[in-house]
Amino acid sequence: MVERIAYKGRLPEDAANISLAEYTKLVKSRQRRWLKRNSLQLRQLNEKIESVKAKGSKRSIKTRRREALILPSWVGLSFDVYNGKEYQHIEIQPAMLGHRLGEFVYSTKRVQHSAPGIKATRGSKFLSQK
Repeated sequence: MVERIAYKGRLPEDAANISLAEYTKLVKSRQRRWLKRNSLQLRQLNEKIESVKAKGSKRSIKTRRREALILPSWVGLSFDVYNGKEYQHIEIQPAMLGHRLGEFVYSTKRVQHSAPGIKATRGSKFLSQK
């Protein structure tokens, strides 16, 4: 059976056409509060997005706003989000609505210890440090 991804009971085609006023009623209170309080930050980011949409280009939008809430008008766009070291590429999908950009770009990596330190024996790798 084919999986149907919907946002709050709306199909992906319908989810991209939700107005901002209707969207604020669908999201949880924390997201609604962010939309209300950070309208200036959101407006600046939307200006970048509208300029890319007007040109019709497929280039990704570079941003450092990891806390930005993903809006329905962003579905299908690509972003390069800064993780503290480099920009990582993400494609916005309907399942991401209501989340923040930073949730999909990790800022830390898994630590892998490969060998003991300098002038250490192979057995001392397993001893606890003082």
